[in-house]
Amino acid sequence: MASVFFPIPTIHRSFESSTPIPINRFSLSQPRSLLPLDSCPFRSRFHFSPTSSRFIPLASTSSDVPPDDSLHSLEEARLAVSEYLQRLGVSEEESVSIASNSPRFLKMLVDGVRELDETSMWISWSSEGERPVGDGFGFKEKVALMAREKGDNGKVAFLESAGMNLSSAMNVARYLSGEMLPSLIYKVKYMKELFFSGSGDGKFIGKSARRMMTNLSIPPDDDVQQTLSFFEKIEARRGGLDMLSSNEESFRLLLESFPRMLLLSIQSHVKPMVEFLEAIGIPKERMRGIFLSFPPIIFFGTEVLKSRIMTFEKVGIVEMEFGKLLPKYPWITSNCIQGNLKQIVSFFELEKVPNASITDAIRSWPLILGSSASKLELMVDSFDELGVRSKKLGQVIATSPQLLLQRPQEFLQVVSYLEEIGFDKESVGRILARCPEIFATSVEKTLRRKLEFLISIGVSKTHLPRAIRKYPELLVSDPDRTLFPRIRYLRQRGLSKRDIAFMVGRFSPLLGYSIEEVLKPKLDFLVNVMEKPIKEVVEYPRYFSYSLEKKITPRFRVLKERNIECNLKDMLGKNDEEFAVMFMGDKGT
Repeated sequence: MASVFFPIPTIHRSFESSTPIPINRFSLSQPRSLLPLDSCPFRSRFHFSPTSSRFIPLASTSSDVPPDDSLHSLEEARLAVSEYLQRLGVSEEESVSIASNSPRFLKMLVDGVRELDETSMWISWSSEGERPVGDGFGFKEKVALMAREKGDNGKVAFLESAGMNLSSAMNVARYLSGEMLPSLIYKVKYMKELFFSGSGDGKFIGKSARRMMTNLSIPPDDDVQQTLSFFEKIEARRGGLDMLSSNEESFRLLLESFPRMLLLSIQSHVKPMVEFLEAIGIPKERMRGIFLSFPPIIFFGTEVLKSRIMTFEKVGIVEMEFGKLLPKYPWITSNCIQGNLKQIVSFFELEKVPNASITDAIRSWPLILGSSASKLELMVDSFDELGVRSKKLGQVIATSPQLLLQRPQEFLQVVSYLEEIGFDKESVGRILARCPEIFATSVEKTLRRKLEFLISIGVSKTHLPRAIRKYPELLVSDPDRTLFPRIRYLRQRGLSKRDIAFMVGRFSPLLGYSIEEVLKPKLDFLVNVMEKPIKEVVEYPRYFSYSLEKKITPRFRVLKERNIECNLKDMLGKNDEEFAVMFMGDKGT
C-alpha cells in the first residue's frame, strides 16, 4: 500500500496569526519535509492507566514500532497535552481521550520540540524576566509550552479527536477562536447527538437527500447551495449519501461545512428550536433527518421558522400539518422554495385546478415545490393531450403529484404501451384520471409483467383491455401480496382456475377485494344463508361489489318472505324501483 504523506507544520508562536514568523526567531531554518503517515505514532499503541496516570504502550510485533525512547517521548507528550487541557477546564477523563485521539497534533508538537532542540533555538522562546526555556526544562514541559504557544487553547487537538484531519481542525479552530474549550466540547457532543443518534434510517435519509438534489430545477439560494456542496462531499465518499447519518466521516464533513453551528448557543437557540419542532408534531427521532437534509435550518431559530410556516398557511397548510410536511422536504423552509411556492400555485390556478387539489398535491409530494413552473408545464401539456385538464388534472396531481416530476418521454412510453394493447387516447386519459400511479411505473419491469401474469391465470388477450378498463389498479397490484392470495382463496372455496379467469375477465375488480372483509363474508352468506351453490358467482362476479348489509341481505329477505327463487343477477342487478316492480308487486302510481 502506498504511504500517505503530510507536511511537518512550521512552528508558529501565535495560532491566531496567519503571517509567517521571522525565521531568525521562531520558524525553522530547514524547509518543511514530507514524512510518510505510517511513520507517525498511532493512537492504538497506547492506553491510559488511571492507577499510574501514565500512557502504557500496548504490546506489538509490528516492525514500525518506534524505539523505546520514542515511545517514552510520546507518552510524555500525551501526558503534557492531557495536563495542559485540564488546566483549560477539561476533565481528566476527557483530556486523556483527546490526547489519545489526536496523533497528528501530538506529532506536530513532538517534532517541533525536537527541531528546536536540534537547532538550540529555545532561548528565543524566553520572555523577559522568565527562566530560559532551555534551562532545566524537561521534554514534557517543552511539549506543554509548545501546545500553549499554538494559541488555539486546545481546540485543534479536540477537533482532531472528533474526527477532523489536522488541517481542517486548524481552520475550524481559527473560526471558533472565541469559544472556550469546555463549551466547545459540550456543543460538539450535543450536535453529534442531535444529528447522528436515532433509529437505523440512514439509507432512507440518504435516499431522500438524493431525491431532493435530483428534483431541484430552480436556482438555489445560499443555504440550499451550501447543502448541495455538503451532499456532494458525502456522495464522493465510500457509501455515498447512504452513509449520511451513520458515519464519523459525515460528522467531520458537517462540522467543516457548517462550523458556524458551533457558535450557536445551545440553551438560548438550539434547544428552543428543538422544543418548537416537537410542539408542531415532529418526534425528536425524526429531527435528525431534517437537520441532516438541510443543516442551515439550525441557524434560523423559532421566529424565522414561524414566519416560513405562515407562507404555507396562505395555501391552506396549517402549523401542525407543516410538522408532517417538514420531514418530507426540509428545504421548504429555504428562501428559494418559499418564493417558488407562489409561482407553482399561480401556475395551477391558471390551469383552473381547484385549490384543494393544489394543497393536497403539496401535502402529498412537497418536492414539486423544487421544480420550476416551466418544467411542470411540460407534463401538464402531456396530460392535456389525453383530455385530462382542470378538475381531472386536479384529481391526478392530488393523487399522484410525483407524476409532475417525470420526464415527458417516460410518461409517453406508458401511453404508447397502453395504445399498443388496444386503448385509444380517450381511454388512456380515463385510465390516467382513474389510476395515475400506473404512469409512474416501468413498462418492462411492471406493466408488461402484470399483463403476463393475467394471461398466466387464464385471462384471454381479447379480454385484457376490458379487464384493465374496468379495474386499471390491476396494473399496479402486487401479485405476491394482493393477487395470488385472492386467487388461492377462491380456489380453496371450490372455484377452478378456469372459473376464476372467467370471473376476472368479466369483472376484474374481483382481485382487488379484501379476503376477510369482502370475499369470505359474502361467500359465507351465499352458501350458508342463501343456500346457493358457490358456482353462481361465476356467472355474476359483480355480486361481490354490493354491500352485504345494505343490499344483499335486505333483498334476500324480501325474496325469502315471498318464497321467490331467482339468480344473483336478477336479485341484485336491478335498481330499487325495478326490484320493487318485479318482486314486490309495486306497479307505481
